Amino acid sequence: MKNKLSNLFVEFFESEKASGAILILCTIISIIIANSHFGKEYTNFWHTKIGFEASGIVLKYSVEHWINDGLMAVFFLLIGLEIERELYIGELSDLKNATLPIVAAIGGMALPALLHFLFNRGTETQAGVGIPMATDIAFALGVLALLGSKVPISLKIFLTALAIIDDLGAIVIIALLYVSDFSFLYFVLALVTFLALLLINRLGIHKLPFYLILGIVMWYFMLKSGIHATIAGVLLAFAIPFTNGDENSPSYKLQHFLHKPVAFIIMPIFALANTGIALTGHWLEGLVAPNGLGIFAGLFVGKPVGIVLFSFLAIKLGLSQLPNAVSWKHIIGAGFLGGIGFTMSIFITLLAFGNPEILQSSKISILLSSLLAGIVGFLILNSTDSKPVAATKND
Repeated sequence: MKNKLSNLFVEFFESEKASGAILILCTIISIIIANSHFGKEYTNFWHTKIGFEASGIVLKYSVEHWINDGLMAVFFLLIGLEIERELYIGELSDLKNATLPIVAAIGGMALPALLHFLFNRGTETQAGVGIPMATDIAFALGVLALLGSKVPISLKIFLTALAIIDDLGAIVIIALLYVSDFSFLYFVLALVTFLALLLINRLGIHKLPFYLILGIVMWYFMLKSGIHATIAGVLLAFAIPFTNGDENSPSYKLQHFLHKPVAFIIMPIFALANTGIALTGHWLEGLVAPNGLGIFAGLFVGKPVGIVLFSFLAIKLGLSQLPNAVSWKHIIGAGFLGGIGFTMSIFITLLAFGNPEILQSSKISILLSSLLAGIVGFLILNSTDSKPVAATKND
């Protein structure tokens, strides 16, 4: 049996790898401005409150808040649509193919969380346990893109599936651990709206505007419930009809439409708003504090060891097998690329901490750990034997 890459996967890969380069540029620009003469004005801009109050509805938040709770909900909607596609017709639809990235992702989430917990148990930074758990798809695929034909297509599929499962795990962690000022009423209203979305799906209504309007309503209720509003994006994705996944599918149409805006507008804006790190005070001390060490150990050590170890166990136990043309050296390299946390790690940091100094040191630890993991992963994969691969996989 020969697995074919769908047009959506190719588009997803192409947009993510290009987005990775833009994210790096935006991060560099943000850090330079934050440490320049205009640093204070730059920071104040993101904290400027905008919004409106009408008919008892109050939506007035800082620019940064709108980005992290609003625009990022669209990012999570795209991730949810990608997860849905993978479950129905992608790599995760076949249990035999899905086992390896699923087990690898579990190891790549569990060990980093454990390492961070061991460093921070009983301290004020224990809440950062979720920070090193996720993989940044854009950066990871961006590094793979630099390697070109040095890596087989099957490794790209493996890493993409692993990163998507990582994101799903991060979504669950956000929903369970990072809840503030919980409102049961608004939570029930959000669930009722979600049930309404599922109902119109069951009724065979395929018009996207119905889903998007109800999705915005659900987002508002989720925002007011205390559970992070971005969860509404994932729920909306699973409510939108997938049908057979072809070009006429509402899920396909929306995913196709969102790729470019998310990759080239939303993610760069997120980077500009959240990586403006002013290197002031005792920021170096933060790197060797329990939280900084936990983040570094989680991303640079926990990620690759967890991914490789759990992959090895899955294969030894007969649960899965190495993809075609993929060696253990490839898996090790991919494990280090899994240690590129960036977007999701910074996102969880913003939910976990309110102390500006801890936020600053956490972001610096994430950036340095991700950079080092990406470099090591690149060097390992670049040293592998380059062999042309015509097919992704044969059974």
